Amino acid sequence: MKSSTTKSSKPTKTSAEKTTEGVCYLVGAGPGDPGLLTLRGRECLERADVVIYDYLSNAEFLNFAPPKAEKIYAGKTAGRHALTQEQTNELIVKHTREGKRVVRLKGGDPFLFGRGGEEAGELSAEGLRFEIVPGVTSAIGGLAYAGIPVTHRASNAVLTIFTGHEEPGKKASGLDYKSIALAPGTKVMLMGVERLAAITGELAAAGMSATTPVALVRWATTGRHQTLVGTLGTIAALAEEKQFKAPAVAVFGDVVNLRDTLSWFERRPLFGRRIAVTRSRQQSGGLLASLRELGADAYEIPTIRIEPPADKTPFIEAMLDVRAYDWLVFTSPNGVEAFFNAFFASHTDARELGGARIAVIGNGTAKKVREYRYDVDLIPEEFVAESLLKAFKELNVENLRMLLPRAAGAREILAVELENLGAIVDDVPVYQTVPETEDVSGGIRRFREEGADMITFTSASTAAHFMALGLSLPAGMKTASIGPVTTQEMVSLGLIPDVEASQHDIPGLVHAISSFYEGEK
Repeated sequence: MKSSTTKSSKPTKTSAEKTTEGVCYLVGAGPGDPGLLTLRGRECLERADVVIYDYLSNAEFLNFAPPKAEKIYAGKTAGRHALTQEQTNELIVKHTREGKRVVRLKGGDPFLFGRGGEEAGELSAEGLRFEIVPGVTSAIGGLAYAGIPVTHRASNAVLTIFTGHEEPGKKASGLDYKSIALAPGTKVMLMGVERLAAITGELAAAGMSATTPVALVRWATTGRHQTLVGTLGTIAALAEEKQFKAPAVAVFGDVVNLRDTLSWFERRPLFGRRIAVTRSRQQSGGLLASLRELGADAYEIPTIRIEPPADKTPFIEAMLDVRAYDWLVFTSPNGVEAFFNAFFASHTDARELGGARIAVIGNGTAKKVREYRYDVDLIPEEFVAESLLKAFKELNVENLRMLLPRAAGAREILAVELENLGAIVDDVPVYQTVPETEDVSGGIRRFREEGADMITFTSASTAAHFMALGLSLPAGMKTASIGPVTTQEMVSLGLIPDVEASQHDIPGLVHAISSFYEGEK
């Protein structure tokens, strides 16, 4: 590491580099649950030009960064490094010196065995601006998800945290096993599961009782969360038997026994179920959050991307004549968003929409309309085009002008049947779905390597584009459809749904999945 005495040897900044001062944010991403990322951490990601991230930080955090931000993987696992620490330091310094906003995203907290002090020291030595954004450490937060409080009035008032992974090349351990073994209260070990047998042996030799309760928590706070409980004398053999590998945190002490009454995360209805979600990257968050709330290990496979239509002329013409319509008919939240974003970009007064009434398919679409402060006049009981047509048949729509702002290539039945009812229909593409080609979240890689218990499809296009990715469903994997239109496309592709939501929206799909697994118990 460079010392502060080397400042005189820094490269001279060019005039271009001097115009904008770079800054590096060393952000603790927490133990894995995206909900545990701090607000400040998210703010830094949202403004980042470059994100340099570690293996232990959930790749989904990258979705918070701007699409144009450069993402660089600097991950480290036991014995394997994408970049050396020296290379990582050089990258951080280089991009910060270039005047960029750099986020160094690290699992847990950057200053708790995260080498954040080394990286901050390197930036300081170079005279570069940096900021530390603390994160939730698995030593506390991860154990809380396992129902293990690191302190408890009835058990202890002391907490010792140590690392089981020391600097490579050390001739002798820097750990004082006797002090750790004989210290009162709870002991928490990070990054030592690969050396568990040796470490527990040292602690026993130093005087820790073989009957001391011990727990290992793996992939803490995520859907892959696992807990293994034993004693100092048995935990190493149990971990070997169960193939309990890193990343894991170990806790030693009587607080482990409190897990019997305080365990909560592992008792949720979908805990342990691995569910892949196919949607656009922008839309997957709501479904992911709902499944995770029920305990599922849910991850995204973005199969589609929402883009403007190839030909914008019909949309532009409709915007110019928008006051002439009697009805606006929205079939998806995407159509609502595309329409109103264009409307407010070209009109300054919400009343310029005129007296048009609004019809929608689905609660999600209705909710999106209300976000723009407009009310919904018509929503069918069933969230399909056929049900909306049935509702319109009960109204007199002859010679009424209707605008259908929706996806390019959408089903023709709605426009055709409305015209058969005498309406004057403008079926206007306001967006298109195209195959997603990037795997920023790592979902495609994870699906290939680990599979899933279930995969969800929320539209016909997600099913079609999933098949275009060349991914195959392993034997026994369940499939879930949001409704009959999606099911029809799935069947045509050879995907027979095990679950179909009776209420054709995200809450309905989540309820159907939960009920399916409840029925398997």
